[in-house]
Amino acid sequence: MKYALVNNIKTEAQKGLKGYCPNCSLELTAKCGDYKVHHWSHKKTINCDPWWETETEWHRNWKNHYPADWQEFSFEDPKTNEKHIADIQTVHNLVIEFQHSNIDPKERINRELFYKNIIWVVDGTRLKRDCSRFLKSFKNFKKTEKKGLFFVDYIDEVFPKNWLNSSVPVLFDFKGIEDLIDNTDIRHNLYCLFQVRVGRYSLVAEIPRKAFIGTTINGEWITRSKNFIESLIPPKNQPIQNQKIKTKPKHREGTHYYDQKKGKLVKKWRF
Repeated sequence: MKYALVNNIKTEAQKGLKGYCPNCSLELTAKCGDYKVHHWSHKKTINCDPWWETETEWHRNWKNHYPADWQEFSFEDPKTNEKHIADIQTVHNLVIEFQHSNIDPKERINRELFYKNIIWVVDGTRLKRDCSRFLKSFKNFKKTEKKGLFFVDYIDEVFPKNWLNSSVPVLFDFKGIEDLIDNTDIRHNLYCLFQVRVGRYSLVAEIPRKAFIGTTINGEWITRSKNFIESLIPPKNQPIQNQKIKTKPKHREGTHYYDQKKGKLVKKWRF
C-alpha cells in the first residue's frame, strides 16, 4: 500500500514510521528497501483485501496523476460489510483500477459489480506478446468518421481474452514505464475497448494520455463515455446506426487489356 494512517493522517511509507491500515485498522510496517517501491505492509501475514495486488512502479506512476485524497479509497458494502480498496475514487464517484497482474474473469466481474461506476487501465506491457500482438493488429484497424475511433474485427487477436467481456470500458496502456523517444509512437496513447459492439465489430478509441487523465479529473469522462455508448444502443426494434467505415476508393476496372500475341489493346468481353 502507498498510504497508511499515521496520527490519523494519510502518510507515505518512511523508515521508522508505524501506521495503521485505513481498511482494517491493523498495524502496518513501512517497507523502504532499494529495489521495490516504498510501501506499507501488514505486520502480520494477512491481506485485508483479496483483490489487492503488489504495486509496481507502473501503478505508482498512474496514481501520482491524481490527488492523494482520491488514492487508495476504502469502500464498504453497507449490506454485506464487504470492504475493498479502490486505486482511485474521484470526487465524481468514478473508480479507476490500475491492473498489472493477470486477473481471473470471476474476480473482474465481482469487482465491476462491487464498484459499479468503474473503468480499468490495464498494463499492456506485462507480457511481451500482448504489446507486439497489438502493434501488429493496429494497422488493420478500420477508421470511422470519428477521428480516433476504430472498428476492429477479430478482437480476440488484439487484446488479452480476460478483458474482452468486461461490462465497462477497458483502457490498455502499451507504453508502461518506458520513455519513448519518438513522439509519433502510437504507444503514447491509450486504447479504450468499449463494451458495446456494432455488428461484428468491436469499438476501440485512441485516447491521448493527458486527455484521459484530464477528463477523469474534471468529470467529463463520465458524461462523454455515457453519451457515446448510449448513442450506439438503438431503441428496441430499431437497427443500430453504424458508423461508416472509411475505405480506399476502388479504382475503375479498365475496359481493355494488352494482348502480347496481337501486340495491341483488345476490348474485354463482359458476361
